[in-house]
Amino acid sequence: MKNLLLLVTPLILLLMLASCGGTHNLLDQKKSIKKANSLILDSAFLYNPNFQYVIKEDDKLTISIWGQADLSVGSTYGIYNSNEVYGKYLMVDANGNIEVPKVGTLIMEGMTMIELKDSIKSLFAKWIVNPILDVKILNKDIIVMGEVNTPGVYDIDKNYNSLFNMIALSGGLEDYANLKYVKVFRQEGPHTRVATLNLKKNGEYLAQNLQLVSGDIVVVPSKRYKEFDRRISVIIPFTSALTSAAIFKSAFN
Repeated sequence: MKNLLLLVTPLILLLMLASCGGTHNLLDQKKSIKKANSLILDSAFLYNPNFQYVIKEDDKLTISIWGQADLSVGSTYGIYNSNEVYGKYLMVDANGNIEVPKVGTLIMEGMTMIELKDSIKSLFAKWIVNPILDVKILNKDIIVMGEVNTPGVYDIDKNYNSLFNMIALSGGLEDYANLKYVKVFRQEGPHTRVATLNLKKNGEYLAQNLQLVSGDIVVVPSKRYKEFDRRISVIIPFTSALTSAAIFKSAFN
């Protein structure tokens, strides 16, 4: 009996060590899988806490100076809010310039809004004591297309606009929205950046809720059986749910 115990004990120890090693391997494997499944984005889409809009060619701007209607182009302080409908704006030309009343030509392409406001304020300070002014860009927008309730072009004023916020502004998702392949397109000069997001994946909410900028295009595709489902509803409107399910299954299996 004693000899038997001497033989069995080392075997038990080996089994215990093997099982511990297997546990570690399993944990390492889970970590590797989790890392492999994590969302990897083009650097253009990474969150930038210091992001500021940069003025570019063809931007439409208004300049509002408190109490100086003759020097303002559009107004956010008066009884009307100037916009594109009334043509009250200045457009950045191909040379990156605009013509500012009393100041003349001002080079502004590549400036941030803060830099532009400071520049204009310092120029008008020659004639106005502590000028109060505001500059607004009229053509900042984000396009939302596809399986949302109200697709369209949405004007934005904020510096930060999240993907989920834009989906909410467009009325939310339709029933046929394919959440596994939502795409965001961003044009950077001659290059088009594309982010493909799986909004059904858990644990990636911060990465999925992209920081969108003016000019971005959000596309929510439809599920593959959308057209088939619509045709079935027309061809066999009185069929039972069970029959419809059977037809659907046979069509895609």
